[in-house]
Amino acid sequence: MPQSLSAAIQEFHSQIFDPDRLPVAIVAILLVLIVGMFKSPPGGLTTPMAWHLIDNLFGNLGARMDKKDRLKGDLIFRGFLLTAMVLSIFFLFGRFLSALTQEYSYYRITEILILSLCMASGSSVLALGQLYKALNKKSVNQDSYYRIARSTRTNLSKSDDYSITRVAMGMMVRTFDKGIVAPVIWYLIFGITGAFVYTALAALSWRFGKDGKSRGFGQVAMALEKLMGFVPNVLAGFFLSVGAAFTPTAGLFSAFYGWFSSKGGASYEEGGYPVTSAAWGLKVSLGGPTQDLDGDVIQRAWAGPSKATAQLESIHLHRVLYVTLIAHIMFIAALLGAMIFDHSALFEQMSNIIGK
Repeated sequence: MPQSLSAAIQEFHSQIFDPDRLPVAIVAILLVLIVGMFKSPPGGLTTPMAWHLIDNLFGNLGARMDKKDRLKGDLIFRGFLLTAMVLSIFFLFGRFLSALTQEYSYYRITEILILSLCMASGSSVLALGQLYKALNKKSVNQDSYYRIARSTRTNLSKSDDYSITRVAMGMMVRTFDKGIVAPVIWYLIFGITGAFVYTALAALSWRFGKDGKSRGFGQVAMALEKLMGFVPNVLAGFFLSVGAAFTPTAGLFSAFYGWFSSKGGASYEEGGYPVTSAAWGLKVSLGGPTQDLDGDVIQRAWAGPSKATAQLESIHLHRVLYVTLIAHIMFIAALLGAMIFDHSALFEQMSNIIGK
């Protein structure tokens, strides 16, 4: 193997299994999971705080640029300009914050808090718990699904309880993907800057991508987010599939079977492997048409086995919560395993040096 290629592989390995970044990632996951269960971000959103910031700063600008009467090519170019601007700002912002964490470490607390801005988890648990109580009491109203509607950008005011439950379940597993696995993976590879670049793309895709049904404005952000998010999407789906093995009435093999089925899978834009794994593992139908907050009808495909029910109830919320929490545990265990592997390799290398 050429020396330059070998050095590049070793450098990439050292970044992935950085013994300093791994514990930061683990603590950040626990932080957003535990704190989010008791306090959701401002505005009723269950998304990462950075998404909320991007929406506040660029949401209205993007809405004015995304005109329905424009040609598709014009909308794509406008979306490219907005995406390039936001990416540039968040790249520089990430570089600044990365330098800040080195200057003011405070036992890595600063880095943990900054990374947590790109993450979300517990706030989705809080939102599903609120809906779960309302479904059990047969008193579903706007207050019980407000966070879910805002966070998924879905108009649920005219939806029945089944549709609201489907949207909530999809939100839960997609939050695990976009709000936990993906930002952590890019943080491990490129540090705070990598996490912020991915988060900027994920936020733009969430705000303007319309699950791949954008008329053109959100296509550039969605395409770039797909490039960065595909591998984390597969990993999130894997952990959710394994979580199905520990969930009553769910199935590990059925979850993985959905990955290779010619029908009943969710496209990447509509949730990808996490939604597919949850639908097949829990033997339910997720997806289906909805209306977003801009008034556009989003024709999502149905994910899940052909004969699965789409009439989902509170028990299904309980199961998807269970699967997702197990997936969190599995992901944390994988990061801990990476820490042990890295420290073991380091200890062995030091022993060999001392032996010589």
